[in-house]
Amino acid sequence: LPADIISTVEFNHTGELLATGDKGGRVVIFQREQESKHQSHRRGEYNVYSTFQSHEPEFDYLKSLEIEEKINKIRWLPQQNAAYFLLSTNDKTVKLWKVSERDKRPEGYNLKDEDGRLRDPSMITMLRVPVLRPMDLMVEATPRRVFANAHTYHINSISVNSDYETYMSADDLRINLWNFEITNQSFNIVDIKPANMEELTEVITAAEFHPHHCNTFVYSSSKGTIRLCDMRTAALCDRHAKFFEEPEDPSNRSFFSEIISSISDVKFSHSGRYIMTRDYLTVKVWDLNMENRPIETYQVHDYLRSKLCSLYENDCIFDKFECVWNGSDSVIMSGSYNNFFRMFDRNTKRDVTLEASRENSKPRAVLKPRKVCVGGKRRKDEISVDSLDFSKKILHTAWHPSENIIAVAATNNLYIFQDKVN
Repeated sequence: LPADIISTVEFNHTGELLATGDKGGRVVIFQREQESKHQSHRRGEYNVYSTFQSHEPEFDYLKSLEIEEKINKIRWLPQQNAAYFLLSTNDKTVKLWKVSERDKRPEGYNLKDEDGRLRDPSMITMLRVPVLRPMDLMVEATPRRVFANAHTYHINSISVNSDYETYMSADDLRINLWNFEITNQSFNIVDIKPANMEELTEVITAAEFHPHHCNTFVYSSSKGTIRLCDMRTAALCDRHAKFFEEPEDPSNRSFFSEIISSISDVKFSHSGRYIMTRDYLTVKVWDLNMENRPIETYQVHDYLRSKLCSLYENDCIFDKFECVWNGSDSVIMSGSYNNFFRMFDRNTKRDVTLEASRENSKPRAVLKPRKVCVGGKRRKDEISVDSLDFSKKILHTAWHPSENIIAVAATNNLYIFQDKVN
């Protein structure tokens, strides 16, 4: 079903919970099983913890536009008490959800009977003290805040600030800063909309706050550039503090150069020292102290360079792949076609292609590296570039914050892989 297509995947800060959002506006939260004394190998299995409808389809009558219910992004807030909080957004509206557990219920009301019907006050002769009785565990998701009516264009990113009091939401032309307590107003901190829309040359594609400095954020553009902004300099961050751009290699210039240089994702490293960007063919790592070129460039699927024409015709060239860091910033991961995903070890410079598929997803199965062959003779364990399935694509992945556990969304299936422990 199209509604089941997973559109975002996100671990919480401890990695005990994993949330997915889908095209049907649903959020599904998985919880990691606690280790039991008898079955030590079972630790690490994620089971469904809570499912709720986050967004419904809407209709904008002024613009005669349908607003999809599809969840574009989910972001967890750090846990402060027994409940969990997360932000979810579709194209227009951000919601703050509280997810909490109930395993007790009050019994022995004075004014109601056990079925909840009101009793006749004249028949009440004694005062009862209500008691809490155990009941089956119930996980409830309740919307605590709805942040609406602040975006004219489609929201592509939300990011929680390290002060945990504010967050930002970015659309194609503007970035807004919100306070968690205030739903009816936000501050516009970036606005790249030209006075005349015919002069529009680029759009904002992704935005993220620095993990430790609450005044700093970055946003990427469809022109392949990244701007780092400092909110201390001015209320409107239209003048960036740093501008990261790699000069184009004239020998690589083609009709598709602009499309494939558009950045689809930007992520700060956990240390805050680096930013990683994903464009159509590569993942790049930038040092915050060097703006003129990335310090590392990884080819995700360079064998598609000769296929750009057909990828343009079937619209795949506009696919927006995401990228993620592992907990120690030493390995990065990003998706590709044919349900392949790629990992690059920044220290050893080794890379691997793995496949998320039904066949190799039996419990405890070991993933075999895959190789794509371009032209010439094909070895028996290789797959020809011409037989790749472009309808099977891995756009969304997530990495556990401290362990080697990854979540990979392959269309409407979620795969969770973990490092084999001896």
